[in-house]
Amino acid sequence: MTAEVTEEEVKEAYRRLDREAMAGGYHLNPNTAFVKGLVRGLLINERRYGYPACPCRLSLGEKEADLDIICPCDYRDPDLTEHDACYCALYVSGAVAAGEKTVGPVPERRLPGGPSKRAVDRPASLAGPLPYPVHRCRVCGYLCARDEPPEVCPICRAKKERFERFL
Repeated sequence: MTAEVTEEEVKEAYRRLDREAMAGGYHLNPNTAFVKGLVRGLLINERRYGYPACPCRLSLGEKEADLDIICPCDYRDPDLTEHDACYCALYVSGAVAAGEKTVGPVPERRLPGGPSKRAVDRPASLAGPLPYPVHRCRVCGYLCARDEPPEVCPICRAKKERFERFL
């Protein structure tokens, strides 16, 4: 039986998650009560499985099979780019955090029955094309391989428009 998660544990995990999000250029949903409910689910899943699986998805209970939905999940950044929120709406865009936009439905990216094929799972040849474009922060040189650059550089906090396509 999983021990009960206390309010103090939820508050501390919320504060930690908020600090980590801000330090990385991300924003938590401004609805604090909603976020604390998600944090409680993450803590419960961490006790249950040994890792913080997304509380809005059905975990398979096997870490290797759930790597894509360990928070922050593999789908967070593309969801933020396309929908201004991740699937569970824990993370939101700067526009949502500032009250300029509202969160709408975010479609599920995970394939039924398990994770989608992740880029790190695919064999890569040094001579072959990369599975994602590489973006470079023109301010600090930070590189990221994904469809779109981050909203804010996690290193120097430069905005998205300061990135260029590198490869």
